[in-house]
Amino acid sequence: MDKLLTGALSKPITVIVAILGLTIFSILALFKIPIDIFPKLNLPTIYIAQPYGGMTPAQLEGFISTRYQNQMLYVSGVKDIEVRNVQGLCIVKLTFYENVNMAQAAGEVANNVNRSLNYMPPGTVPPTVVRFDATNLPVGQLVFSSKKADLNELQDLASTKIRPLFSQIPGASSPSPFGGNERTVVVRVDPEAMRSYQLTPDEIVQSVVKNNQISPAGNVRVGDYTYMTPINSVMKHVEDFLNVPIKRLTGTTVFLRDVASVEDAADVTVGYALVDGKRSVYIPLTKTSDASTMSVVKALKAKMPEMQSLLPDYVELKYVFDQSVYVTNAVESLGTEGLIGALLTGLVVLLFLGDLRSSLVVIITIPTSLLVAILALNLVGETINIMTLSGLALAIGILVDQATVVIENIHQHLEMGKSKAWAILDATREVSFPLVLITLCILAVFAPALLMTGVPKGMFMPLSLAVGFSMIASFIFLKLLCQYWQTGG
Repeated sequence: MDKLLTGALSKPITVIVAILGLTIFSILALFKIPIDIFPKLNLPTIYIAQPYGGMTPAQLEGFISTRYQNQMLYVSGVKDIEVRNVQGLCIVKLTFYENVNMAQAAGEVANNVNRSLNYMPPGTVPPTVVRFDATNLPVGQLVFSSKKADLNELQDLASTKIRPLFSQIPGASSPSPFGGNERTVVVRVDPEAMRSYQLTPDEIVQSVVKNNQISPAGNVRVGDYTYMTPINSVMKHVEDFLNVPIKRLTGTTVFLRDVASVEDAADVTVGYALVDGKRSVYIPLTKTSDASTMSVVKALKAKMPEMQSLLPDYVELKYVFDQSVYVTNAVESLGTEGLIGALLTGLVVLLFLGDLRSSLVVIITIPTSLLVAILALNLVGETINIMTLSGLALAIGILVDQATVVIENIHQHLEMGKSKAWAILDATREVSFPLVLITLCILAVFAPALLMTGVPKGMFMPLSLAVGFSMIASFIFLKLLCQYWQTGG
């Protein structure tokens, strides 16, 4: 510590250059560090959602969930497997040990899911595999509203026009729209007519599928060119389905129009969404675990004019339930609190000690210490979130106390008739050990965070690091800045 003090007194230019360098890098880190709502919890959990319409929970357990349970035992690092079966849906929760590489685990889960599908009942669709984390929660909702369009049209516009644009927003992801029904061509079969032609529902379904597809038919060579000749029987209009041939009888052909009617409708309603008390369609905005909430939200808001231009004039697009507002307010509150604390402490020093230079030391030390703490947080891979902001806000009061004690003690030694250099050296030596002891005592309160595991460690470790980095930076800066400013630069 003596070498630090004497070195700062003998080389003030080096001190100020080092402080300016740290401040510049800290400001750059402030614009670079991700800003999020929650810290990275790194929950070792993967969910498998397997739908199968028409099956009861008991059937799902016997034919689907048991297969997944047996197959997932081959995944390395699995700690626990939980299964929940409801009507038409099976959910498998895989919990892993903390030291497991989750990227490797996700790959193994995907491979074993593909193997499990070979043992599933006919008609089983591929499941949805999701790694859950608190950072995967929606950070806002993109709401579609219109006085003219119905929910089916809004759902179709959201799925086909807007949702693909999310791939152009770095760090953003989005599930399917909610609140409306998917557009569906509904074929309503007349049972009496179907029986009169001796038809079965499977024959009607197979005829519709076969006559509404694209299939390769070979190539045609004309001169030096070879042309592809696919058979395209995809229906361009809903009414075209009525002309689908189903069965050929003696002297006649049965068409779909003879036994059924076709309409452009929607799927069966199984849920709806209310926004401001009205039924609406919305797309939840989610982000990847390593993306910044603020960056994703800003990119989405910049993209919204382009999204609105793709929609009809009678459809309005709004971004609501913006979760980034809470983080923005917290960051602004921290900056305001730090600035007010620095100014008030500097004002008190100026009023009671009458030294403008000492006041500047206090005003510079507090925000600089917070900036350096943010730089250190960025270097260790942390983000600006509610926990790190809480730690920095908690440290402001401690930084104010440290600055006041050091400055007042220097003035006390100056009143003894000592020169500035000796007064600074003796005063800082006198308070160095008590300040180190106080700093260690405060840091000891947060030391148990090093022994925590799981979610508690993910929540409280960022808070402890924020307090520790800011206090250590303040302790060093007070020593260096006092030497520089008190000696007149």
